[in-house]
Amino acid sequence: MLTDDGPLLVPGPVEVTLADGTVAVSTRFVVAVCMCRRSAIYPWCDTSHRRRATGCPETRTEEGTPS
Repeated sequence: MLTDDGPLLVPGPVEVTLADGTVAVSTRFVVAVCMCRRSAIYPWCDTSHRRRATGCPETRTEEGTPS
């Protein structure tokens, strides 16, 4: 399942072969594969996409002021 501005959710277990030939393995029931490439644990999602949306000029708080 592809989520809006988020990871690709796939049923596990999963093996992902990266561009350099490295194989990453996850045995979780559902695996969140990073689509934004901001994750510190790439290719797995660590929710880094939530910190700042692509193309978003700034992040705002509930009061409407920049954070």
